[in-house]
Amino acid sequence: MVRPRKPRCIRFDPNVSYFKPRGIPLRHLEEVGLSLEEAESLRLNDVLELEQHASAKRMGISQSTFQRILASARKKVADAIIHGKAVRIDTHKE
Repeated sequence: MVRPRKPRCIRFDPNVSYFKPRGIPLRHLEEVGLSLEEAESLRLNDVLELEQHASAKRMGISQSTFQRILASARKKVADAIIHGKAVRIDTHKE
């Protein structure tokens, strides 16, 4: 039996849902999907410059779970930048 997923506190509502390389129509690009919790982890750690422990506390999750979410987000963003992909921020909560 799978353990139930702990709800995450997300205080980020993006104004935009796509970022893409300039000059290439979206229909010609591969997409990388970024969940709201991944976007929130980037915001807390990289924009607000909070420690992982403080960021995890704000999201209501453990520090190790926060670290996994942050690592996933950074990998997806790096992949999009390096390979010229569009980044889609999923605006619905899971």
